[in-house]
Amino acid sequence: MKVLSRQTGRQAPLPPGPWIMRQRWHNLLFAHWPVPADQLRQVVPGELEIDTCDGQAWLGIVVFRLTGIKLRLLPEVPALASFPEVNVRTYVRYKGRPGVYFLSLDADNPLSVALARPWFKLNYYNAEVDFHADKEGVHVASRRLERGIPEARLQVCYRPTAGETCRPGPLERWLTERYCYYAVRRHRVYRCDIDHPQWPLQPAAASFAENSMAQAHGIELPAETPLLHYVRFMEAHVWLLRRAEFGLPGLERIGCAVGVGAAKQRVASAYIGEQTVNGTSPY
Repeated sequence: MKVLSRQTGRQAPLPPGPWIMRQRWHNLLFAHWPVPADQLRQVVPGELEIDTCDGQAWLGIVVFRLTGIKLRLLPEVPALASFPEVNVRTYVRYKGRPGVYFLSLDADNPLSVALARPWFKLNYYNAEVDFHADKEGVHVASRRLERGIPEARLQVCYRPTAGETCRPGPLERWLTERYCYYAVRRHRVYRCDIDHPQWPLQPAAASFAENSMAQAHGIELPAETPLLHYVRFMEAHVWLLRRAEFGLPGLERIGCAVGVGAAKQRVASAYIGEQTVNGTSPY
């Protein structure tokens, strides 16, 4: 079956039927930390296998702004079409097929949150998110507004440290080139397929003034500098959520041949590069 993206990293065919939603993502930060798989096992449903890269599990915090959200053949609805989001995610497999599992998604749009929870079966939470960019970078301050659940806050400033995209290595591809997410409700596993071009990753720098997003799930992030990437823009198409048991077989494989030591060395190199790069604002 033909894919929408000419340079997609997808190895599995697209699901049957047309896509149902378009989204545009802006000024993304990918921040990744290596974490023990047993910590993730406490918060990831047992129906899903924790995916690891060379034996190491990872947790990501992704920050971005959504625009252009619309259903197929329908115009944009201004009240739903744009908002900033902070999500906490990790990486899983189901019947051999890799995907993303979202621990939480904090969004500054109560109507979108109310619709996304039942429609996409995602752990969306209402939040107050200030998102703006200037010559210093992208500034984000997020505060969860939900009652009765752990508080979650994020305050970060980030920017790319190089004007050109980098060639992703095995770890970067493993972390980002995933074209579906999984959700579990009442022990039933659901998959939502997504298509987009390969991520045009740029090395990034970030300064975290506050970050309790993972701690809200009982996960302690290591003190080391996270692996950081920036993406200026991505357009994606989303398919209808469906029971994973009745979907396509697991045809997609993401290999990872980078060791943990090499990953840490890459993190350190990115940090050193950030200290030496100065330039004009790309925003």
